[in-house]
Amino acid sequence: MTFRCLDGVDVAGKRVLLRADLNVPVRDGKISDLTRIERLSPTIAELAGKGAKVVVCSHFDRPRGKRVPEMSLAPMAVALAQVLGRPVAFADDCIGPVARQAVDALANGDVLVLENTRYHAAEENNDPAFAKELAALADIFVNDAFSAAHRAHASTEGVAHCLPSYAGRLMQAELEALDLALGNPARPVAAIVGGAKVSTKLELLGNLVGRVDVLAIGGAMANTFLAAQGLNVGKSLQEADMHATARAILAKAQAAQCEIVLPIDAVVATVFAPNPPTQTVAIAAVPADSMILDVGPASVAALLARLPSIRTLVWNGPLGAFETPPFDAATMALAKAVAAATESGALRSVAGGGDTVSALRMAGTIDKLTYVSSAGGAFLEWLEGKTLPGVAALDG
Repeated sequence: MTFRCLDGVDVAGKRVLLRADLNVPVRDGKISDLTRIERLSPTIAELAGKGAKVVVCSHFDRPRGKRVPEMSLAPMAVALAQVLGRPVAFADDCIGPVARQAVDALANGDVLVLENTRYHAAEENNDPAFAKELAALADIFVNDAFSAAHRAHASTEGVAHCLPSYAGRLMQAELEALDLALGNPARPVAAIVGGAKVSTKLELLGNLVGRVDVLAIGGAMANTFLAAQGLNVGKSLQEADMHATARAILAKAQAAQCEIVLPIDAVVATVFAPNPPTQTVAIAAVPADSMILDVGPASVAALLARLPSIRTLVWNGPLGAFETPPFDAATMALAKAVAAATESGALRSVAGGGDTVSALRMAGTIDKLTYVSSAGGAFLEWLEGKTLPGVAALDG
């Protein structure tokens, strides 16, 4: 798709409403991961450096239209100032007199963070009047929150129809990376999809089998596909009610000439706990009292052997229960091999989803892939082939 970006846009002296995603993880009242703020900062620095008055709006958590002190964006304004290395003002509301006065006080190059948009129920209802109030604070709208673009909310979609609207640099990078992955990829294209349940990724799998050349399925999701083909998976997590669906996906893949790759061996244990007694077995020899908790070394070797023939890789979901050792082995080995192939220039690699990002960080490879999306739900919906309202509103 086409979309408007900031190239050539004159922002000097103009009020720019920047939709960010400051919905960062907080533990015990402290921000535990600054990734989203760090990724946002180049757009803010560019706008401020060109003399714009930057007005940042965002949601945080789910206050459901009420003021919840623990869900204030005030701490995020402090963190943003630290990342930017410049002062950041804060307004105690995102509309009304308080917001207007704070915006009016800005000089060229200043940065302001508005209070949580979800303190107003009108935000999630995409209320046109609320969108117009937000728009009245600015001359230009810049959406840099791809991670919220799957929501048709006032600050992500509604306001884009009220002002000249553009994608921020983070949004631009995300869209360009996804276009490289599925829109206009170098072929052959492979996708690796893991996770626990077929039911949560049904639309994703259905879309991918028509778009990629190879689809490797791991995680507990693979157990459902194996069981659907009559294999005994012991006590492994699997969805018995999804067997017919799994077989339908396999048939659709065959019709689309998409090769499905499933595990050929597995690491199993009788209990799911850190470092229990394990054994590695062929996939057709899983003991009745055991559960599959990671794909085995032969499966990993088969995947890695395919990498040299793949030009583009899309990855969503771990291969095993990677957060519990030793069931991280397959995911870690794959992460390092994908990073090496990417760094050599042989592979374009795009990954995303919360567990995938965590696994890549654990493997020390998060900065070594072509692009790693922190967008979560929006990344998943894009892979499912859905139109994202916040992106569609920027269509150039």
